[in-house]
Amino acid sequence: MVFLIDYFQHRRDCNFKQAERAQRIRDLATYQGAFTVSERQVLSKPIEELVQDVHKQILQPIDILRSYGKAALKAHAKTNCATEVMIGAAEGWVTDGSINMKGPLAGIPVSLKDSIVVGGFDTTVGYSCNVGNKGEKDGSMVRLLKDAGAVPYVKTNLPVTLLSFESTNDVWGRCTNPHNSKYSPGGSTGGESALMAAGGGRIGIGSDVAGSVRVPAHFSGIYSLKCSTGRWPKNGMVTSMPGQEGIPSVFSPMSRTLEDLTYFTKSLIGMKPWKYDHSVHSIPWREDTLKTAFESKTYKLGVLRTDGVVDPSPACMRAIDEVVAALKREGHEIVDVNPPTPYEALYIASQLLNSDGCKTFKSFFRTGEWEDTGAKQMSFLMSLPSPLRWAYYMWVKYIRRDDIWAGLIKDWREKSTYEQWTFVAKREAYKAKFHDWWENEAKIDFMITPPNATPATPHDAMKDAVSSCGYTFLFNLLDYTCGIMPVTHVDKSLDQLPSNFSLKKLNGVAHGAYKHYNATAMHGLPVAVQIVGQRLEEEKVLAVMKRIEDALGDDKYQLLDID
Repeated sequence: MVFLIDYFQHRRDCNFKQAERAQRIRDLATYQGAFTVSERQVLSKPIEELVQDVHKQILQPIDILRSYGKAALKAHAKTNCATEVMIGAAEGWVTDGSINMKGPLAGIPVSLKDSIVVGGFDTTVGYSCNVGNKGEKDGSMVRLLKDAGAVPYVKTNLPVTLLSFESTNDVWGRCTNPHNSKYSPGGSTGGESALMAAGGGRIGIGSDVAGSVRVPAHFSGIYSLKCSTGRWPKNGMVTSMPGQEGIPSVFSPMSRTLEDLTYFTKSLIGMKPWKYDHSVHSIPWREDTLKTAFESKTYKLGVLRTDGVVDPSPACMRAIDEVVAALKREGHEIVDVNPPTPYEALYIASQLLNSDGCKTFKSFFRTGEWEDTGAKQMSFLMSLPSPLRWAYYMWVKYIRRDDIWAGLIKDWREKSTYEQWTFVAKREAYKAKFHDWWENEAKIDFMITPPNATPATPHDAMKDAVSSCGYTFLFNLLDYTCGIMPVTHVDKSLDQLPSNFSLKKLNGVAHGAYKHYNATAMHGLPVAVQIVGQRLEEEKVLAVMKRIEDALGDDKYQLLDID
């Protein structure tokens, strides 16, 4: 009886939130219909120009909000990207003095991952048990944004558990990719990427623990920057794994254009976020570092062509090759690199991230609540009795002869404190080894890698592809700064698998990823590259992204039109 009551409460809370969202949208009658000429002008301007117009009183913040509010509702209708629709409240904020219209982001609408706390609104994180948890005050991230002049206007969809490259939950429903509704926009910050790719926003904030701002940018065709820990605020949030520090999550910016990404990052760091959040290092924005990196005549760039677990698909490898060719034309030195085995990092990181036995994210579920297919696979394997898990390991290793998958599942169980500390020590040893390789062997300025082995995956494909995250997870373990920039689109004539390709020859992780690769079905989906710097090198990474975009010239990525 208790379970039945719990289930019916779950359904009531989900229905309540979806009805509340629908009513808020209906109440925004002035935000419906086609764009006016002036609204399209607003939508076409970089945020720095919009800020200047607000400062000069050429443009009123309410006009910017109305333009992007209308665009956000259109993007939501297409992709189901929004959760809390805050546009009505934002109309009051831009006129009642709640927001500093003299700040570096004056009047700029900023979207937020659903996990970011905004006073007066729920922060469900996709769990129905969090319905009604609204607090009176803004979290520190939102206070910082408002003091900078930014206008929070929508929160965006994510996966329940936050551990997936999809963005689906019972509370808000499934978010889809604006390029192809049969595919995921990524996760866990998929609502942000869908919103911006569809033109419903220019700037937003997400979080990343294994690729959660980078894979969505790759899947949906936008830009993102994964900051190092301590460079960007992280307080004022709700999470599915409170207390998890084996692989720290970092909040980071996402944007529709590189120009906006750079300006937004500069503006937020210029606001001295360490005064709002004790976890932020007091490192000011280093304009001279960005300028020096941008003006450097040549770089030495290392290209990671495989992580040794899942080779990049033809589409993802073609994007790398296009960037390499453009940089060679500019005279940069390009070398293929072979760093300390990324598989070791995947093994350590996965064990640390789930060292609680998946108990924490499971603890928030109600009876009958839908669980992400990838997270469900992880928790199922974690819950197997030791003799069954050992038998499965032996079968994978000695019958299937798959050392990669066998190595990941062998120790896949809840860790004791002693075991947790042992893995932390392994993490630190790997970081030291990688740093020594970068500085003394490779001697590179930056690294270029695929963001993922494949482009966007079909919905529910995480059941198979959940472990295929090595190209991003590696740099969470290392705490390196990474940028994502879209380069091209899947081409059904250029990106087919070779005729002799066979799933049967692949390890378990690669099999799960390639099971869903189909260049014909994926035709037109975005494909990005990942630019990697060392720790706390946000300015340098942004500079080299700009150099790459300039080098691509007329071949650079074309954004989706705003409907």
